Amino acid sequence: MKKLIIATMVMCGLTMNAYAQKYMTRTGKVTFFSSTPVENIEAFNNDVSSVVDGGSGEVLFIVPIKSFKFEKALMQEHFNENYMESDKYPKAEFKGKILNMSDVNFRKDGTYNVKVAGRLTIHGVTKNVTIPGTVTVKGGSVTTNSKFRVKTADYGIKIPAMVSNKIAEQIEVTVNSILSQK
Repeated sequence: MKKLIIATMVMCGLTMNAYAQKYMTRTGKVTFFSSTPVENIEAFNNDVSSVVDGGSGEVLFIVPIKSFKFEKALMQEHFNENYMESDKYPKAEFKGKILNMSDVNFRKDGTYNVKVAGRLTIHGVTKNVTIPGTVTVKGGSVTTNSKFRVKTADYGIKIPAMVSNKIAEQIEVTVNSILSQK
């Protein structure tokens, strides 16, 4: 009887792992937008790596800082050298978990509202955050979307007084990734 129970538990574990799929991309997108009465600044990054585990709800996003592209080359230079110090802090990272995984069915097409809690690291500073978003399942692929705000001061990003009226204290961040099953 013990052998039968153990064999059943092992089979259930294997079955659960078969459904626990990972979805990945290396071409996710992150946009940030700073709006002030003086100037709007927007940058795009299409080199974001992300993984979503459809079984556990764990998520990971890695954002190479130097991959942000600006309309003006001088903005990009100042962003990398003066504000983000991208040689010293080459990436931003979010590691977290979908809190309401029971609301998401990775085997059924649909759009699911999620809350993701985790650790956001920018400029060498890590903060616990909870971020709203959506997970859209369609035809075997998964799209993640989120929009949230980040305070530059919370992450030790210093804005010189002479340009402080051109850069918002809170930056709007938009994440959009289309992930394939691996």
